[in-house]
Amino acid sequence: MEETVYTEVCQFNPNPDQEVWIYQAIMYASAMYSVDPLLLTAVIEQESHFNISAFSPAGAVGLAQLMPSTANSIGVDPYDPLQNVLGGAKHLRTLLNSFDNGNPYGVTNAIAAYNAGSQAVIDNGGCPPYSETVNYVCSIAGIYNNLLSRIY
Repeated sequence: MEETVYTEVCQFNPNPDQEVWIYQAIMYASAMYSVDPLLLTAVIEQESHFNISAFSPAGAVGLAQLMPSTANSIGVDPYDPLQNVLGGAKHLRTLLNSFDNGNPYGVTNAIAAYNAGSQAVIDNGGCPPYSETVNYVCSIAGIYNNLLSRIY
C-alpha cells in the first residue's frame, strides 16, 4: 500500500523532497486518524494534485484544500503543510464517523460532505445533486479504485 501511495504522489509532484514528505505526511495522518491511506490519497489528489501551496478561488488552502473556517474549527493552521494534511485526515474521519454508521452510502456521503459540507448532505438525504459534488464523488471513487487495483 505504501508503494502505491508514494507512486501516486510522484505522478503529480515532481519535487523529490516534497514527494517523500507528502507521502510520509499522508501515511502519518492516515494512521493518526484511522483513515484508509488510499482514501486520503484520493482526496488530496483530487483537491490539490499534491501541490503544497494550492489555493482555490473559493478560499480553500493547501494539500487537503481546507477552508479556513473548517481548519479553525478543527484546530489546525491550514497554511502549515503538515497541519493541513492532518486537518484533512481529521476532518475526513469526522465525516466518516458522521455518515458511515451502517449506511451503505456512508463513505460516499462523507466524501460528498468533504466537498459540499455536512449540512448539504443532511438536507438532501445523501449526496447533494450539485454537479460539482457528484463529479467530485465520482472522481474520488475513480482515483480510489485505481489505487486499490494496484494493490490487489
